Amino acid sequence: MPYRLQIAVDMITAYNAQDADLYVTYMTDEACEASYRGAVVREGKEGVRDGLKKMFAEFPENRAEIVTGYHLGDYAVLHEKVWRSSASEPFEVMSVYSFEGNKCSRVEFIR
Repeated sequence: MPYRLQIAVDMITAYNAQDADLYVTYMTDEACEASYRGAVVREGKEGVRDGLKKMFAEFPENRAEIVTGYHLGDYAVLHEKVWRSSASEPFEVMSVYSFEGNKCSRVEFIR
């Protein structure tokens, strides 16, 4: 598997373990999470860590399943199904991971 795609998959593994500390080790210090071509929702590695910890506390059963993944150059794209709880219906999201070297610098969500 191409290494940038593997990093995105590893980030989802950390996400599913609700390990925000591990998740951000794959990111640059200035990384962010944002809506696709839109507003930043979590800014900087620490902002991502804090935001994820709050979300995991609110949704302790939250998990994502990778439907498929792609890579091209400095980008990886994952099609995911996300559940907030075991009783909820999943929603689908496309996540676009941008890289600087071997670290993720931005994740954009299309939903």
